[in-house]
Amino acid sequence: MPADLLVRTTLRRATNISLPVDLCEEAKALGINLSQTVERMLRQAIREARDQAWEREHASFVEAYNQTIEAEGTPLAAWRSF
Repeated sequence: MPADLLVRTTLRRATNISLPVDLCEEAKALGINLSQTVERMLRQAIREARDQAWEREHASFVEAYNQTIEAEGTPLAAWRSF
Protein backbone atom coordinates (compact mmCIF):
# COMPACT_ATOMS: atom_id res chain seq x y z
CA MET A 1 0.00 0.00 0.00
CA PRO A 2 1.52 3.35 -0.97
CA ALA A 3 2.42 5.56 1.98
CA ASP A 4 0.13 8.41 0.88
CA LEU A 5 -2.84 6.01 0.73
CA LEU A 6 -1.93 4.68 4.17
CA VAL A 7 -1.97 8.24 5.52
CA ARG A 8 -5.45 8.82 4.15
CA THR A 9 -7.04 5.52 5.23
CA THR A 10 -5.82 4.92 8.78
CA LEU A 11 -7.70 6.09 11.85
CA ARG A 12 -6.47 9.44 13.09
CA ARG A 13 -5.95 10.85 16.59
CA ALA A 14 -5.61 14.56 17.18
CA THR A 15 -2.31 15.31 18.88
CA ASN A 16 -0.71 18.50 20.09
CA ILE A 17 2.97 19.08 19.47
CA SER A 18 5.07 22.15 20.15
CA LEU A 19 7.26 23.47 17.36
CA PRO A 20 9.19 26.71 16.94
CA VAL A 21 7.01 29.42 15.39
CA ASP A 22 9.50 30.22 12.63
CA LEU A 23 9.64 26.56 11.60
CA CYS A 24 5.84 26.35 11.35
CA GLU A 25 5.62 29.59 9.40
CA GLU A 26 8.29 28.56 6.91
CA ALA A 27 6.70 25.14 6.41
CA LYS A 28 3.33 26.79 5.80
CA ALA A 29 4.86 29.27 3.35
CA LEU A 30 6.42 26.38 1.43
CA GLY A 31 3.16 24.40 1.38
CA ILE A 32 4.48 21.63 3.61
CA ASN A 33 1.75 19.64 5.33
CA LEU A 34 2.94 19.34 8.93
CA SER A 35 0.74 16.38 9.84
CA GLN A 36 1.88 14.29 6.89
CA THR A 37 5.51 15.28 7.34
CA VAL A 38 5.53 14.52 11.06
CA GLU A 39 3.77 11.20 10.45
CA ARG A 40 6.27 10.18 7.76
CA MET A 41 9.25 11.11 9.92
CA LEU A 42 7.77 9.43 13.00
CA ARG A 43 7.23 6.21 11.01
CA GLN A 44 10.87 6.40 9.92
CA ALA A 45 12.05 6.96 13.51
CA ILE A 46 9.98 3.99 14.69
CA ARG A 47 11.44 1.78 11.93
CA GLU A 48 14.96 2.82 12.88
CA ALA A 49 14.32 2.23 16.60
CA ARG A 50 12.88 -1.23 15.86
CA ASP A 51 15.88 -2.05 13.64
CA GLN A 52 18.29 -0.99 16.38
CA ALA A 53 16.37 -3.02 18.98
CA TRP A 54 16.49 -6.08 16.69
CA GLU A 55 20.24 -5.63 16.18
CA ARG A 56 20.82 -5.42 19.94
CA GLU A 57 18.58 -8.40 20.62
CA HIS A 58 20.25 -10.60 17.99
CA ALA A 59 23.84 -9.34 18.21
CA SER A 60 25.15 -12.48 19.92
CA PHE A 61 23.57 -14.74 17.28
CA VAL A 62 24.96 -12.65 14.41
CA GLU A 63 28.41 -12.68 15.99
CA ALA A 64 28.28 -16.46 16.53
CA TYR A 65 27.10 -16.99 12.95
CA ASN A 66 29.89 -14.77 11.58
CA GLN A 67 32.48 -16.68 13.63
CA THR A 68 31.13 -19.99 12.30
CA ILE A 69 31.30 -18.78 8.70
CA GLU A 70 34.82 -17.48 9.26
CA ALA A 71 35.95 -20.77 10.77
CA GLU A 72 34.05 -23.22 8.55
CA GLY A 73 33.19 -21.26 5.41
CA THR A 74 29.75 -20.86 3.90
CA PRO A 75 27.34 -23.79 3.68
CA LEU A 76 27.41 -25.53 0.29
CA ALA A 77 30.56 -23.61 -0.70
CA ALA A 78 31.84 -26.69 -2.54
CA TRP A 79 28.93 -26.47 -4.99
CA ARG A 80 29.18 -22.74 -5.56
CA SER A 81 29.72 -21.89 -9.24
CA PHE A 82 31.08 -18.36 -8.85
